[in-house]
Amino acid sequence: MEGRYKIYKIVTVMCVLFFVQTTVLAQDSKVYMFGYFNNNGKDGLHLAYSKDGYRWTALNKDSAVLKPMVAKDKLMRDPCIIKGEDGLFHMVWTVSWNDKGIGYANSSDLVHWSEQQFIPVMKGEDSARNCWAPEITYDKKNRQYMIYWATTIAGKYKMDTVVENGYNHRLYYVTTKDFKTFSKTTLLYDKGFNVIDATIVPDGKQYVMFLKDETRLPPQKNIKIAYSKNLTKGFSAPSAPITGNYWAEGPTTLKLGDTWIVYFDKYRDHKYGAVQSTDLKNWTDVSDKISLPKGIRHGSIFTVSQAELDVLLHM
Repeated sequence: MEGRYKIYKIVTVMCVLFFVQTTVLAQDSKVYMFGYFNNNGKDGLHLAYSKDGYRWTALNKDSAVLKPMVAKDKLMRDPCIIKGEDGLFHMVWTVSWNDKGIGYANSSDLVHWSEQQFIPVMKGEDSARNCWAPEITYDKKNRQYMIYWATTIAGKYKMDTVVENGYNHRLYYVTTKDFKTFSKTTLLYDKGFNVIDATIVPDGKQYVMFLKDETRLPPQKNIKIAYSKNLTKGFSAPSAPITGNYWAEGPTTLKLGDTWIVYFDKYRDHKYGAVQSTDLKNWTDVSDKISLPKGIRHGSIFTVSQAELDVLLHM
């Protein structure tokens, strides 16, 4: 009996340890989150989640979880969210079609948000027409955030005023450590063509920029790639398009193991697309393998824990 009791105790302890371990792993497991907007962006931030990176489920019955409050137009388009080393989720977004700044807010749980701020990143340019699709990338080396976006400065770059309403964008950036003080606005990317919707991700010792070539004539309207070993300068000329014979914009990336997935908005077709690659050179269209909430417009993909998802599921 004593021997059986010892075995029973050992088995019981092992079962308890296994339960605790699996519970901890479940709480810490990675969940993919997609922050996006619908229609023109007036209703605010929407969220969807995925466990596999392909099938996405809208949260909050696909109603907005945060309403836009800043700038004259009060839009919340192109939301970009990253989780900082401070444990907070930091978000920037497009507040207006024609304004010299962007929106910013932070949250500890994606439910309760700080007071929204308007950051006038192009206030020093009298001829700046807009600030579109801002994004954030964290610079681990310098322990700071880089915020970057697309702006047209009237008269700076030659543009046929009949085409694209005279817009001719280049990419600009600022850096910050606390989202309170910011560096001087600086040109980030100018390769002689109209460019918007950039997103930059680290890849080993280099940075990869996915961007939209906005050239109308001859038509491009596709997603390309540029590379640099420095986050804030030196990005290469763009690659050949990685998207197909359709208009695409708003790229956001996800890496599953060795596989890159780039999601993008097929905005003329009113649907989403995706391509994937293991080498950033050869791309396969996987649009038929993805499933997203109806009416989704572009935004950004980031990761949360299962515990953080649980909070959102019960809001």
